[in-house]
Amino acid sequence: MRFQSLISLLAAASLLSACSIFRPSQPEPPPTRPGPSTAPPTAQPGTAQPEPGTPTPAVPGPPRAPPKQFKLGPATAALVAQAHKQETGGNYQPAAATIERALRIEPENPLLWIELGQIRLSEGNAAQADGMGHKALALATGDAQAQSSAWRLIADSLRARQRNQEAADADKKAATLSPR
Repeated sequence: MRFQSLISLLAAASLLSACSIFRPSQPEPPPTRPGPSTAPPTAQPGTAQPEPGTPTPAVPGPPRAPPKQFKLGPATAALVAQAHKQETGGNYQPAAATIERALRIEPENPLLWIELGQIRLSEGNAAQADGMGHKALALATGDAQAQSSAWRLIADSLRARQRNQEAADADKKAATLSPR
């Protein structure tokens, strides 16, 4: 019996030692690299060093894209011309419907939202005109002329609702973007 206990003990010990062989080893820490030197850089002979706190000159980046300018496509331009004729005759509903047709073609064109806002203002719906102006302003990113026109529409709609100080502020924003 004692011999069997000894054999069991030896078997267990050898099993434990075998398990430790297959245990993954601890990863070694990465070698440390020296950090950046805290010593001030040494000047090269013949070169001037900027004074501390002096801004560094801007490095030229990639060329900027020209400012965006929204235009009407041929189909929408024809619809806008038709809407202008309808509006001149006092036919505001058909004029608005014509611009809405153009918006189905170019829904992201702020110029069409401004046109629809102008028609809404002409028919006496200043609140809707204001909404159209804000929609146009949101779409006119990058086009100062379209943004200016949107601000002018907003100013006119505010003035129609007797909100003159807000209208003056909107006019200033329009003038800042693009003087008439």
